[in-house]
Order: sequence, then structure tokens, then C-alpha cells
Amino acid sequence: MTLASTLLLAFAMSMDAFAAAIGKGAALHKPRFLEALRTGVIFGTIEGITPLVGWGLGLAAAKYVAAWDHWIAFTLLGILGLKMIFAGLREGDGDEGEGEAPQKPGSHSFWVLALTGFATSIDAMAVGAGLAFLNVEILPTAAAIGLATTLMVTVGVMLGRLLGAVAGKRAEIAGGVVLIGIGTLILIEHLSGRAG
Repeated sequence: MTLASTLLLAFAMSMDAFAAAIGKGAALHKPRFLEALRTGVIFGTIEGITPLVGWGLGLAAAKYVAAWDHWIAFTLLGILGLKMIFAGLREGDGDEGEGEAPQKPGSHSFWVLALTGFATSIDAMAVGAGLAFLNVEILPTAAAIGLATTLMVTVGVMLGRLLGAVAGKRAEIAGGVVLIGIGTLILIEHLSGRAG
């Protein structure tokens, strides 16, 4: 993968966390920068670890599916992209079921943030598995995903009160479109390489 593809992937993977962060920021009473940064670091750490786990699982199976690697990556990224788009189009509050009180707290507990961060990083684990089939160097990619998520979540929390959940949903849709685009580019590059 090129540097541009890695950066696009990293920011696409951070969009669902960004959407959640806007919701988290909107749920807080005047979130401060340190609270936003704390949230970003928690999300970013989890989002950076999960692709490594997925990559390890995918690498174990890579030799059995080498002939289909590009199709697997295309399918996984396409499904994840569509999931993000549909989630972004869905009406209603994306934080349902988390048991948050109606009064706005000054900060969220570590466990609430970690659970939310893990929930938004499942797709990063699947992407890591897909990247194992392509023999991509996972450490720089995982680090880029973690750093992009830290940045986007920090910004998302700070923007939460101003933009509200609608902008978060739009960010999730944009992230889904980018994932589908990356999957399509991987497929086209592989097929055109074979044709040449």
C-alpha cells in the first residue's frame, strides 16, 4: 500500500470513532481539551491494537487464500464501508443502550470510553485481517490508524456540542465511502497487474 492509501485508510477507519466522539462530546457538559485528549488516546490505542490482532488472525490463514486475497480485501472493505454508510443513514441516537444519564456529566468513565472504543474498532480488526492477505506491513498501518483515531476523536469531542450528532453521522457515511473506494482500488490494481 502507498502512503496515500495508508493515510486514507487510517482516516476512514477513524470516522466511526469520530462520529461516536461527537456524540460523547455532545453528552458532556462543556468538555475541556484534556478530557477530549484523554478520550482520543483511549480510542486511538484500542483502534491501533485491533488491526494487529486481526492481522495476526488473517496471517495464519493467508497461505490458504493467497489466490483470493484481493477479492477478500475488496469484500471486507466493501461490507465495512456499506455498514458505516447504513449506520450513518440510520435515524436516531447512535448511543442508545449505553445507559448514559440524561444529565450531562463533566467526563465519561474509562470503561464507558474503552467499551465504546472497542465497539468502534471491530471494523479495524477486520481490516487488519484483510491486510494480512495482501502482505501489507501492519505496524505502520496500525500506528497510522491509532494516531488518526486519536486526532479525530479529540477533535470530535470538542466539536460535539457545536455540531451535534448529525455531523457525526455524515462523517461515518464519508468514512464508509472511502473504505469502499480503497477496496475497489485494491481490486483494480491487482486485476490490472495480472492483465499486464
